[in-house]
Parts: sequence; C-alpha cells; structure tokens
Amino acid sequence: MARDLHPRLPPQSLASLPPPGRRGGAAPPRTRYRTVWISDFHLGTRTCRARRLLRFLDSIECETLYLVGDIIDGWALKKSWYWPSSHSDVVQTLVDLQTETDIQVIYVPGNHDDLLRDYLPIDFAGVEVRREAEHTTVDGRRFLVVHGDELDVTCNQARWMAQVGDYAYRAVTLGNSVVNTARRRLGLSYYPLAGRIKACFKQALAVISDFELNWRQEAERRGFDGVICGHIHTPKAHADDDVEYYNDGDWVESCSALVEHRDGRLEIITTGEPVEQYATASSTKEYAA
Repeated sequence: MARDLHPRLPPQSLASLPPPGRRGGAAPPRTRYRTVWISDFHLGTRTCRARRLLRFLDSIECETLYLVGDIIDGWALKKSWYWPSSHSDVVQTLVDLQTETDIQVIYVPGNHDDLLRDYLPIDFAGVEVRREAEHTTVDGRRFLVVHGDELDVTCNQARWMAQVGDYAYRAVTLGNSVVNTARRRLGLSYYPLAGRIKACFKQALAVISDFELNWRQEAERRGFDGVICGHIHTPKAHADDDVEYYNDGDWVESCSALVEHRDGRLEIITTGEPVEQYATASSTKEYAA
C-alpha cells in the first residue's frame, strides 16, 4: 500500500478517547494491525453497542477490514423501526474508512442482512460486498471468511427455531443490560446473565448442529488452512488443530474483534467483558471502555 505503516503502537484505553467520529479535531494515536475482522453489529436494534463500536473503529488502523455479516439487522427493522443517530454514525464511519483512507473494506453479508445476497457481488460506495472471501495472512495461511449461517442447521433446516431464538436472544440481552446496570449502581461486579443462558441453550442445540466442526470440515474440504466467521456471537480462537477456527464474536455482548498482527499472528481482542472463557490456543487482550 502507498501509506507508510509505522510500528504498532501499544494498546490504548478506549475510555481516554474523545467522543466517536473520525472527522474534525486531532486524530488520536491508533493501534495498527494488518487486518481486522468484526461482525454482528445488529444495527437497527436496541442491543447494538454502537457507541462502543465507534470508539473501537476510531482506535484502530489496518490495511483490510472485513465486515463478517449481520451488520444491519433487517429482521428487526421489518418488525419495528429503530435507528438512532449513533447507528448512522457507524455506517458513515465505515464509508469514510474506504473513501478517506487506504483501508480496503470487504463486507460479507449474514442472515440478518441477507437481502444483499441477491445482488452479489456488488460495490457499495467502494465497499466490496461478497458472499464469501478468502484471506491470506502475511505468513501464507489461507482462510475462508464467511458469516457462518450457511452451515447452521437451525437457520437452514429449522428456520422457525432460528426466528424463535432471535426473539429469545434479544429479550435475554435486554435483560442482561438491565440486570448489570442495577448491579453496577450497587457496586457489584458484572454477571454474565446472557452468556449463562445462552450457554445452556447452545448445549441443547449441540446434538443438532456442531457449528465449529461443520466449518472446520468445510474449510478442510476446500483446501483452506482455516475459517474465520461470526454468526453465533461467541468469540473463539481454536488454532491447535490442522484446520484453524476463529470466530470474531459480536457487538451486542462481547464487543470483540479478530485481528491479524504484522507478523501474521491472529488474536481476539475485546472492548467488553473478558473472553478468556471462549478462546483457546490464543491470547486475548482486553481494552477498557
């Protein structure tokens, strides 16, 4: 790329950053990565952590940014319209990343923004929109980049279950927010209510669909070294097998991303609650917010 990339700066506290927005004022130092993957914003819902996402976008710099699906929640918007200014700011910031910098933005739609899939591939204000993508790390590993719903049995063979699960998930995350707001005011620590309930639900679905195994087998069948996806809102790094698996998480609960460092190392970072319970065979880094 034409831009001179300086050595990576040490992580900074997101709490020290000014209000979201790249335009105007002196830009704060940003942490530099080669590649960043983020997904599952669910813009258009009350559970989207848009302001935290904006702070994260303002804190990073990279060569390529992958948006790995469920960026805008079309399912929710069909039921009722909810679109605060912070959600428009996210869209504008992503467009600015492509038009005002050298960052390549690649968008892989998911099941909640699947309307775009009928028109792929397309170019939206310079953002490349594809059904799936291939990424090669600096050390030569080839990764399949997909949202992930394509091999989720509940989405493809039991759509009614996916719809019911969507309602339940939104109710649980809203409840999680209420409970932890009250706990914070009482001086109590964070309690992962949504995570605990989701874990129980996922155990029940495990007999139907093994999401990670399905995608690792698909990546191996197609000759990739690994797969990078989103969809299930569970950040995870599983790099100790022949076929690697990475899930970049979401911006509803974990507020997490997957990044590639300049040496090719992949790492999950989070601006929300710690994700050590999800990650294996990889270090994680938590940014205060």
